[in-house]
Amino acid sequence: MMKSLSVRAVRLDRMSNTPIVTLREEESPRRQFEIFIGAPEAASIQIALDDEKTPRPLTHDLFVLALERINVSVERVVLTHVSSGTYFADVVLLPDGGQETTVSARPSDALAIALRASCPIYALETLLDEVGETVEDEAEQPAEAEIIDEFRDFIENISPDDFGK
Repeated sequence: MMKSLSVRAVRLDRMSNTPIVTLREEESPRRQFEIFIGAPEAASIQIALDDEKTPRPLTHDLFVLALERINVSVERVVLTHVSSGTYFADVVLLPDGGQETTVSARPSDALAIALRASCPIYALETLLDEVGETVEDEAEQPAEAEIIDEFRDFIENISPDDFGK
């Protein structure tokens, strides 16, 4: 069974200084997981998330444009499994009037293509069962700015008497 995903963010892992893409299940229990990706793919995904336009097509843009020219649509992207820390994905293509065909891809490329083709992104439930972690809803989590403000307030108002003798 497949579960719908959304791309939540692209960020740098502080420990390894490596880009990470965060994905979250659209429906309850809203499991989330992260995948380490390459810098060019991270930039490509972020450009698509920000809906930025580049003067010339990037590789993922070119791929989607070429498929459109030959009347092939990107139907969906499916993250299928992880093996020894390496994630795998499929890009499902549909030629005009033809049968679906599946192409294996790195998840980072598959995500960049899906965002450009405006197609759904899925994960197999078995993958989510293995790597997904249920996270609190964002409305329930304190924003980073709130945490920093609370800390700043604590520092500004602390006195030696607060520590006792």
